[in-house]
Amino acid sequence: MRNGRKKSYVVFSVILLIVLAILFLFPLYWIVTGSVKDKADILIKAGESVRWIPFTDVSPTLANYDNLFRSTTELFRFEAFGYTVTGPEIPMALRWLFNSVFISVMAMLLSCITASLAGYVLAKKRFYGRAALFTLFVCAIALPKQVILIPLLSLSTFLGIANTSWAVICPVVGWPFGVFLMKQFSETIPSEMLEAARIDGAGEVRTFWSVVMPLIKPGFGALAIFTFINAWNEYPLQLVMLTDNVEKTIALGIAGLQSSDSTDYGLIMAGAALASVPIIIIFLIFQKYFTQGITMGAVKG
Repeated sequence: MRNGRKKSYVVFSVILLIVLAILFLFPLYWIVTGSVKDKADILIKAGESVRWIPFTDVSPTLANYDNLFRSTTELFRFEAFGYTVTGPEIPMALRWLFNSVFISVMAMLLSCITASLAGYVLAKKRFYGRAALFTLFVCAIALPKQVILIPLLSLSTFLGIANTSWAVICPVVGWPFGVFLMKQFSETIPSEMLEAARIDGAGEVRTFWSVVMPLIKPGFGALAIFTFINAWNEYPLQLVMLTDNVEKTIALGIAGLQSSDSTDYGLIMAGAALASVPIIIIFLIFQKYFTQGITMGAVKG
């Protein structure tokens, strides 16, 4: 009887997972298929049924991608000491994608490094005001970033990084949730291992790199995914900080493709399909740390 219940539970779980997977993948499926359809085939007129399975009566087209890649610009432009260095000519959409990837990758790397160091110090070092400082980080998690957009804009203008990628990267690096997450992982490190490393003559840098990092690697990977997605989806901050068309991200670029008179959904879906590629790649790279990081981080509260 117990084996029968277990088998029924497994069958029900598999069916439920398949249904959820279909529901989660359907938006991506609709975007990818819509990006290779004409505008007339995307819009559904009154009395027509939805074409759940495309290309049954029409052929796919790459016209939307041709329109998306029509305008061109330089990959990068760097001016210093009276010299100007420019990159090769690429489509504007790829420049937007390059800006998004650059912002997200730099924010991911800097956030993981600073958050892991700060989390380790808050978890394993004893100093005056440690509890108050950690409480400040926890309170900052609940603070919406929209509240401090104007001060951030004023600060970026004062530092001379306004309308550049660094105006978006710097606020994302100071993500309180990253410090909170890495502190929870660092709490699980046995203090005896740290003391043994000090007895063996290891300094703080060597101890952190050789002892701490291997133990918090799952959390590091989970934080990398969270930070990349957070920086990628930071639309309000990008909208305020980036006004030059060349400096825009792929999200801002896609939003700019809409016009007040009409909307070319095929062109927008082509841009959305292009924007989904880096997110999928990053998740595939760090997926082995994702679930492990979530479950391990939930052990200590």
